[in-house]
Amino acid sequence: QAQLVESGGGLVQAGGSLRLSCAASLRTFSGYHMGWFRQAPGKEREFVAAITWNSVDTFYVDSVKGRFTISRDNAKNTMYLQMNSLKPEDTAVYYCAAGRAYPPTGPRDYDYWGQGTQVTVSL
Repeated sequence: QAQLVESGGGLVQAGGSLRLSCAASLRTFSGYHMGWFRQAPGKEREFVAAITWNSVDTFYVDSVKGRFTISRDNAKNTMYLQMNSLKPEDTAVYYCAAGRAYPPTGPRDYDYWGQGTQVTVSL
């Protein structure tokens, strides 16, 4: 059974919004930093955003700053990515991940991965 499961992806027009969720069944969710990555066809997996275990620090790739907001609710074992002002170049499969390394800004910093959810932004 998957330990991280993403949901909330879909098809939206440019300028629209989506909220992605990542439900975790980790032994101690609050003990992990959490992050979002995305991968478009023919491209490498790209870091998008991360949040530390206590939500003190957040990290974003430059291309999403001001548009995306990462958050988490440790009581619900859930992490979120609010995506506003979506652009066609945001189209990708989005993955959530959990890890303990700091700073959690690269794929090698994460130990657990979800199955991915498709986000498609049309013109």
